[in-house]
Amino acid sequence: MEKMKAFICTKYGPPEVLQLREVEKPLPKDNEVLIKIYATAVTASDIFIRSSQLPIQFLIPMRLMLGLTKPRKSIIGLVLAGEIESIGKNVKRFRIGDQVYGLTGFGLGAYAEYKCMKETDSTHGCLAIKPANISYEEATVVIYGGLLAFQYMEKGNIQRGQKVLIYGASGTSGTTAIQLAKYLGAKVTGVCSTTNLEMVKSLGAEAVIDYTKEDTLNPGVQYDFILDAVGKIKTSKLKDACKKALAPGGKYVSIDDGSLKLDSKRLALIKELVEAGHIKPVVDRCYQFEEIVEAHRYVGKGHKKGGVVIKVK
Repeated sequence: MEKMKAFICTKYGPPEVLQLREVEKPLPKDNEVLIKIYATAVTASDIFIRSSQLPIQFLIPMRLMLGLTKPRKSIIGLVLAGEIESIGKNVKRFRIGDQVYGLTGFGLGAYAEYKCMKETDSTHGCLAIKPANISYEEATVVIYGGLLAFQYMEKGNIQRGQKVLIYGASGTSGTTAIQLAKYLGAKVTGVCSTTNLEMVKSLGAEAVIDYTKEDTLNPGVQYDFILDAVGKIKTSKLKDACKKALAPGGKYVSIDDGSLKLDSKRLALIKELVEAGHIKPVVDRCYQFEEIVEAHRYVGKGHKKGGVVIKVK
């Protein structure tokens, strides 16, 4: 059997529980493709999966799904971009040599040099042709942030001229949500920290609110749609004030509202908007594959802007 390098999560804990090992290279089944991974990413979800540090109401369900004392899938990682090296005999959507990007879902396994995935969508992943005008590293950012932003922004049925607020505008999903709202013709306000104000403006936000300095909103301000892009675990006076600023008939949505839908058709839409220049990935830092532990330390601090990517090949 051929070997490949992969990071194994030996148990729940700090970044150091991730250990670089040589393991067997997978072989695709009849309905699978084998992807040579060129890039992955360290997402907030990866941090939760590795550390298992969650409030008790989330911790028990997650342990039941992923594993009691360590992840059942020893190779974690949710995001990948790469090239199809081989395909099963029943595969019709992809060909050898296709450049693809996708999310692995409960299948995990992106912290490796190779990964087998089904061509059809399931809870174990979705896969699509990657945007041609961005790198593999950039593609990993628009997968995770894009799928989150698109799924929850669609709940707002945003119309041209409406006022939209993105709470957590500088994160992976927030940076995409700003650009999507602008593309839809909305007037966008972004909430972020002092260091990210200019970056959020550059993405299309007409107004920005610094959560490190403000805990109230201007009297009378109202929004037609509010996206909480940081999740319900993080609370603040400002977030409470935002909820109260919803216009009559408006909608408040959190990225924690339900599970992420793994949808290759949505990935194809993201590809179109990226190639048309309407959405640009924001990369905070790029680490080498051997530096995944350090990347986990950085993302765990909670101050990244956009995505943190890993160059595998």
